[in-house]
Amino acid sequence: MGPSDSPFTGGLFLVNIHFPLDYPFKPPKVSFRIKVFQPNINNNSSICLDILKEQWSPALTISKVLLSICSLLTDPNPNDPLVPEIAHMYKTDWAKYESMARSWTQSTPWVDV
Repeated sequence: MGPSDSPFTGGLFLVNIHFPLDYPFKPPKVSFRIKVFQPNINNNSSICLDILKEQWSPALTISKVLLSICSLLTDPNPNDPLVPEIAHMYKTDWAKYESMARSWTQSTPWVDV
């Protein structure tokens, strides 16, 4: 479920998790199963999150990864975006960003992407 203190409240956000053969020494690949209007999530539903890249540690659990993704929904990182246009909107017109994110959350049906 989307975090209650975000535009994603009430949304159902299922993810795909792919574990590479050398897991836990390499991070899992995590993507959403729906499209999400957020600067760190692109149209392929890939997620830009430091712990899924250069900050990965074998000590991280999947639970911590999922909590970090939930936190990313609440607090995007517009300085490391996958979608610069959404990051720009987040920085310059937060009300419009919130409205668009809320609209996508309420109207996007669950689909495989």
